[in-house]
Amino acid sequence: MIFGRTPVLPTPEEALKGRETPEFEVPSRHTVLGTALQGPYPEGLEVADFALGCFWGAERKFWQTDGVWTTLVGYQGGYTKNPAYEEVCSGLTGHTEVVRVVFDPSKVTYAELLKVFWESHNPTQGFRQGNDVGTQYRSAIYTHSPVQEETATASREAYQQVLTAAGLGTITTTVLPAEDRAFWPAEPYHQQYLDKNPDGYCGIGGTGVELSSPSETNWGRACPTGIAPAPEAAQ
Repeated sequence: MIFGRTPVLPTPEEALKGRETPEFEVPSRHTVLGTALQGPYPEGLEVADFALGCFWGAERKFWQTDGVWTTLVGYQGGYTKNPAYEEVCSGLTGHTEVVRVVFDPSKVTYAELLKVFWESHNPTQGFRQGNDVGTQYRSAIYTHSPVQEETATASREAYQQVLTAAGLGTITTTVLPAEDRAFWPAEPYHQQYLDKNPDGYCGIGGTGVELSSPSETNWGRACPTGIAPAPEAAQ
């Protein structure tokens, strides 16, 4: 699982137990947007959780999106309480690297955030993203309402159509409710990493295939458009 073997998710019994309290304090403010990382959030904002590979580059994609109020990186979808980065990278926690996106739905819709999500990574790669290999790099969407679940599922179906038309493989992205899948904030140095380190590593790269932007109510019925050929170098 750790030294070159095919990544495998641990069972709850195999997973590290973690700890009841975190070993660090999360910064209070976003270094780019100046907003509160963990709240309180203004009334009317909504939360979305996306896993699309290394969260350094993924977070930047979302804080650069108009209508996003704040972003926060962390770990989700596993078993270990208050995990440390090294534990997550061991493959023994079951977590994904996640970007929590707090957004104003009057300025950017959940469907538009999903478009950013799909086009910013390759969702067909299983336990990897480009050169990054491990269970923590798998593609996942953790939803906060039935509407988010329906929209995310419809967008996955729509994007599969355009990927198939472009000659690419099957999406491995899971869509799961955030309820009972705790979000654990990552260490301070991970928050807005590429703002603090502009020349730092960014493993995010899409397939080159675009997804059309139908409304959230007709996405599942819309005919996908805007197919672009996937570059040969896409991983």
